[in-house]
Amino acid sequence: MERVPILKLGDILIVSIQIDLDDQSVLTLQEDLADTVVSRGARGVIIDITAVEIVDSFIGRMLSTIAAMTRMLDAETVVVGMRPAVAITLVELGLSLGGVRTALNLEKGVVMLEHARSAEG
Repeated sequence: MERVPILKLGDILIVSIQIDLDDQSVLTLQEDLADTVVSRGARGVIIDITAVEIVDSFIGRMLSTIAAMTRMLDAETVVVGMRPAVAITLVELGLSLGGVRTALNLEKGVVMLEHARSAEG
């Protein structure tokens, strides 16, 4: 089974989803990410979905679940690279992704996390 790579940039983890996610790969990603947030002391997680062309309620729930999970582990999550068609589909499915911050690209996601951290004090 293919694993989604988790890269480290300072205290930020970057997850770039380049494969089609099925139930098992999502569960593996959630476990890997939770372990990595704790072991690396990450303060932020960026999920890059630039390569995701089609989204369904499963992917939407996965993003919300990951954001809630990382918040409990003291890390903020930002989803970047959402295509307009993906955003439209999520809205049509009634998935507002509550609690999930979004940014247009990786650079803006990093800036968003840095601002959130500096606002904390």
